[in-house]
Amino acid sequence: MTLKKAPNPIDKHVGSRVRMRRVLVGMSQEKLGEALGLTFQQVQKYEKGTNRIGASRLQQISKILGMPVEFFFEGSPQPESEPIGFRDAADTTYVADFLATNEGVQLNRAFLRIKDAKIRRRIVDLVSSLAGTDESAILAEPSFAEMDAPQALVAE
Repeated sequence: MTLKKAPNPIDKHVGSRVRMRRVLVGMSQEKLGEALGLTFQQVQKYEKGTNRIGASRLQQISKILGMPVEFFFEGSPQPESEPIGFRDAADTTYVADFLATNEGVQLNRAFLRIKDAKIRRRIVDLVSSLAGTDESAILAEPSFAEMDAPQALVAE
């Protein structure tokens, strides 16, 4: 009896970022597979981290999905033994995990369609209030809600 090896956390993270971006741009696994010359099942394996995405394949995916290769590694888990500088990867992993879900994608798309920054800020305040989070505990730098929505995503 052979034991199945668990997917590498980085492969899993990169795959979830591929899925998040693919869903965000409204592309099916089948369409991405066609563009790559693969089956949708292979795309599924990449997205689950079951199969590792090679460097040249990731380059292809980044071009098709319109993101730099670095995007797929943002917030990736770091081994405990390695210093990670000023950034704590564990603090950002939950964001990528949430954005990789259907709810996360739907919420993100709807939020980006709101053009008025003040309304987006009020929505963030409302959700923070409902969740019982202390707004002062959140980073003091300008939030995405206060920035102009990217036109490429608003136009959907």
